[in-house]
Amino acid sequence: MQIAYQSSTGKVRDKNEDAVGAFSNKKGLVLAIITDGIGGNNAGEVASQMVVTHFGESFQQTDIDSLDELETWFENKLTEENTTIIEESNTNSRLHGMGTTIVAALIDGKQGLIANIGDSRGYVYSDGQLTQITEDHSYVNELVKHGDLTPDQAKNNPYKNIITKSLGINDDSVADFKPHTASPNDQILLCTDGLTNMVDDTDIEKVLAMDESLQDKCDLLVSIANQNGGLDNITVLIAQYDSEVETDE
Repeated sequence: MQIAYQSSTGKVRDKNEDAVGAFSNKKGLVLAIITDGIGGNNAGEVASQMVVTHFGESFQQTDIDSLDELETWFENKLTEENTTIIEESNTNSRLHGMGTTIVAALIDGKQGLIANIGDSRGYVYSDGQLTQITEDHSYVNELVKHGDLTPDQAKNNPYKNIITKSLGINDDSVADFKPHTASPNDQILLCTDGLTNMVDDTDIEKVLAMDESLQDKCDLLVSIANQNGGLDNITVLIAQYDSEVETDE
């Protein structure tokens, strides 16, 4: 499996509150993760980086060798990290109200899970088609689900950045998990809303279809988001399965 990522402050914000990382454990399983911090001052930046660092360091020490086991580990880690963020927020006034979105890919070489809390997204690009795997935990998405807004109306709704769920704000740290069985050369895209608010899915799909390195694709996606306004921090990660995906005997 190949992995690349890129992050940018964008054209408007004065600091980058996104964080990103990719890690392997002792058995070769992979955890790729992106977070998008929320909260005033430097609080969002602290929460997002804390989650990526803690998850990565802990995962690298595990000898988990199955996806089911990895899902359980991830759920427990979410609960633990949620408590840590809340405790830090309550004891340090500068960090009060901090939290973060999270989207992660849990991969064992032949299949994977994409987990999310908030509006950072996970996609799969397979057989020339881009499919959004995650569902935004946002106010506007709730309106779309209930038929009060069309998807096109949602794109420009002034409340589109209001998220209904995040890590570190309350006791609810339960993520959505969506399974994915890989075909050779499938690509997983993780990203913050700084990308998806600036670049349409059709244009993202065109970039993933290119015969370029994963790093070049990440760089290009960030560049396009900035060219289109760069109104938020932009972070993207692409993971590509090998040309021959392992199969069970």
